[in-house]
Amino acid sequence: MSPERCFGSPKGLSIRYQDKRVRVPYAGMEKKKEVLTTADKLVLIAGKAGADRKLKFTSLIHLLNSEYLYDCYKELKRGKAAGIDGRTRESYTDEQMQEAIRELIGLLKVKRYTPSPVRRVSIRKDNGTMRPLGIPTVIDKVMQKGVTKILEAIYEPTFLPLSYGYRPGRDAHACIKEINHMIMQGKVNYMIEADIEGFFDHVDHQWMMRCLDQRVADPNFKWLIARFLKAGVMHEGRYEATGEGTPQGGIISPVLANIYLHYILDLWFMKEQKQQQGYAQLVRYADDFVIGVQHRQEGEKIKEELGKRLETFGLRLSKEKTRIMEFGRFAGENKKRRGERKPDTFDFLGLTHYCTKTKDGRFMVRVKTSRKRINRNIGLMKTWLKQVRNILPIERMWPIIASKLQGHYNYYGVSGNFESIQRYYRKTQYLVFKWMNRRSQKKTWNWDGFLKYLETYPLPKPKLTYALYNTW
Repeated sequence: MSPERCFGSPKGLSIRYQDKRVRVPYAGMEKKKEVLTTADKLVLIAGKAGADRKLKFTSLIHLLNSEYLYDCYKELKRGKAAGIDGRTRESYTDEQMQEAIRELIGLLKVKRYTPSPVRRVSIRKDNGTMRPLGIPTVIDKVMQKGVTKILEAIYEPTFLPLSYGYRPGRDAHACIKEINHMIMQGKVNYMIEADIEGFFDHVDHQWMMRCLDQRVADPNFKWLIARFLKAGVMHEGRYEATGEGTPQGGIISPVLANIYLHYILDLWFMKEQKQQQGYAQLVRYADDFVIGVQHRQEGEKIKEELGKRLETFGLRLSKEKTRIMEFGRFAGENKKRRGERKPDTFDFLGLTHYCTKTKDGRFMVRVKTSRKRINRNIGLMKTWLKQVRNILPIERMWPIIASKLQGHYNYYGVSGNFESIQRYYRKTQYLVFKWMNRRSQKKTWNWDGFLKYLETYPLPKPKLTYALYNTW
C-alpha cells in the first residue's frame, strides 16, 4: 500500500500507512516530548520511502527492541510446526518469551546472535516432486517477523503494481483478476508462461545483499539478514550449510524474494517493455509469473532475454515449463483457419485459463480449477477421512469437513468456476459416505439415509465467492 500523505490541521504533517497515522512536527515548531514506538516509526519510514525512492536508511537495528519483538511474538500464528528445538509458540508462557527476548536483545547488541538451522521437511507438489520447506525455531520466527515488518515498510512503497504475492491487499484473487483484465483489455495475442527452476533454493546471497544495498545502509541490519541466509539446514539429523537460497517456510523469505525479483525482474521488464513496439505486460505472484504480448516475434525476444537476465543472477528458466502460446481474442479463429485444435490453455495459481465465448458470441477468458489441483484436493480429503474415520466421532468430524469445503469455495469459487467446485462438493459427499460406512464391518448408512442425514446436518453447498468478470 502506498503511503498517503495529507495536510490536516496546522499542527504538522500527517502520514497514513496500513491504517495507522502518525503526526510529524514541522521543523522549527516547539517539540513535545513524545516517545514513538517502533510501529509508529515504521509508519514514518514508509512515508519517507514512498516520498523518496532513492532514500537509503542508515539506522534500523535499534528498531528491534523488546517491546516490538514481543508484539511480533503475539502476531505469530498458532498451531504451527516446531523447529529443531521441538518448541512451538504454545509451549512458551508470556514470561518465558519476555525473558527469551531480553536474552535475544543482549546477544544482538554484542553481535553474538546466531539463528538456529531450520528444520527441513518436504511436501509433495502437484507434479509429484517434493518441495523442501525450512521451519525456524520460535525465537528465530520472532526475529524474522521483526525484520520482515521493517523491510516491508521500506520496500512496499517501492514495489511495482505488477507484483502481487505476499503484499498487503494484493492476494491471489487480485492477481488472477489482473490477468483477466490484461487479456480482455490489452492487445494480447500470445502468452509467455514462465517457470523459474527452484527459485527459493537458488537465490544468490551476494546479489541479495546488493539488492538490499539499494535502500538499506545500516551494516548491522544487513549483518542480521545475512545471518538468516547462512543459518543452515538440519535434515535427518545432519547439518547442511546454505551457500545460496532462502528456505521456504521462513517468515522473512517472501519479502526477500519480492525484493530480489523487484530488482532483477520487475524493473528490468519495465525497461524492456519501453523498447517494444507492441503491447507487453508482466503479472507476477511471488516467483510465478506470466507475460502477455502482442507480437510473437517480440515475445520470443523477451523470452530469450529473460533467460539471459535470470542466469546473470544465478537463476534459470525451466525449458520444459516455459513456453509461448497463442492466446487471446483471435486465437480461436486463427486456430480454426489453420485447421488446428482449440487454443492452448495455461495454469496459474491453481486455475486453468482458457479462451471461450459468451452466449452472444463475444470473446471471453474463463478459468476453472486445474485438473492437478482438484485431483490433489480430492486426494487430500480422501486421505484425511481414511485416517480419522475410527478416531473422531461424527459430531467432531462434521465441522471440520464443512470448514474444508468452505475453504475450497473461498479460493476456487471464482466467476465461471461453479462446475468445478460443485464436482469437489459431490466427490466429498461420496467420500464421506464411503468412509463413514467403513467405520465397522456393518454398513451404517445407505445412500438415501445419508441424504436424509444431510438434510438435518447439511454441509456447505457450492457457492461463488469472488467476481472476476464485469469489474473493469
